[in-house]
Amino acid sequence: QVQLVESGGGLVQAGGSLRLSCVASGRTFSSYAMGWFRQAPGKEREFVAGITRSGITTLNGDSVKGRFTISRDNAKNAVYLQLNSLKPEDTAVYYCAAGGGAGIPTTYSRVGYWGKGTLVTVSS
Repeated sequence: QVQLVESGGGLVQAGGSLRLSCVASGRTFSSYAMGWFRQAPGKEREFVAGITRSGITTLNGDSVKGRFTISRDNAKNAVYLQLNSLKPEDTAVYYCAAGGGAGIPTTYSRVGYWGKGTLVTVSS
């Protein structure tokens, strides 16, 4: 079992940046592909970015391409999401996710474990 704890959310002005962190418990972190999802009020949870177990391959959702970057440090059991050029529509709770299988978890059904989320609020 994996427990995920996110941090780094907060209030930022449009155009600003944040870095989210997710630290995982357990000694098998490197065996999980990881992802970040977000959920805005009244909307469904959507895929933001994902990364393979080795960290070699990453994938971004269409709405954040060119602005957000995912990375991981297996030695620290951590995955990160760098958010740049933030927009008010990026306001959401951001969730860290560990994949339930070999590939990057891009959908709700492919996630094995969820964190509790961290709130990002972007003011205009």
